[in-house]
Amino acid sequence: MQRPAERALVDGIRLYDDAQYAQAEVQLRKALGAGLADARDRASAHKLLAFITCTTDRLADCAAQFAAARAADPAFQLSRSESGHPVWGPVYRRTLAP
Repeated sequence: MQRPAERALVDGIRLYDDAQYAQAEVQLRKALGAGLADARDRASAHKLLAFITCTTDRLADCAAQFAAARAADPAFQLSRSESGHPVWGPVYRRTLAP
């Protein structure tokens, strides 16, 4: 947790969980820009960015974030409840459908 990228990811997740989405987006993008080392961490940051961008009607960015999550971690997938979400679920399915 000493690395700036991981610290920014933790901050971004905390802000997301606290419904501070604009600030969470800044921290998540900072984490990715600082070079998160772990593929699952990169996928997690992209997933939360996808959620944020979908809920703010930036659907092209949302799709790009889902694609980036899969590129970071080929095993990336949303849980059943996440993929069923009415806002980002359809974008996820269109973007990453087999």
